[in-house]
Amino acid sequence: MRRIVCLTALFALAAPLLAIPVRAQQGPPHAFLFGAWTGGLFPAPAQLTALACLAHPTVIFTQDLVLRATLTDFAYIQRQVETVRGAGQGVEFRLIGATQPAAGAGLLGAAIPAPGFGCESPDALHVQRHSENEISFPGCADFPNPLIRCPSR
Repeated sequence: MRRIVCLTALFALAAPLLAIPVRAQQGPPHAFLFGAWTGGLFPAPAQLTALACLAHPTVIFTQDLVLRATLTDFAYIQRQVETVRGAGQGVEFRLIGATQPAAGAGLLGAAIPAPGFGCESPDALHVQRHSENEISFPGCADFPNPLIRCPSR
């Protein structure tokens, strides 16, 4: 009888540890985005090699950053992720409000807000997943076309 009570108590204490949420095992809600994507600013090419795509992707997603290319600058604009929330067939990013110095303003130049993605706020990004290798940014004017994942080879 004493063993049964001890085993029951042991299982009762261990049960919360065994009930690990499924989300914790899969990673963050935006893990499916990690990597380089092309298109968005323009239609993605039909035949795309890994070399051509990775030479200059349009958007790069990491766990903590979203980098985007622009048509007027050779450097990527880097935005830090504040929060990510799963939303149906995609995710919604809230980006940390960032500023960058005005061009040619020197050390005392006025800071200007970092550009966003053309969504309702520069600190918002909505991503809709169409397939494993295709996404879009609905409601974001800077990216009117779908993006495709850069192939690995």
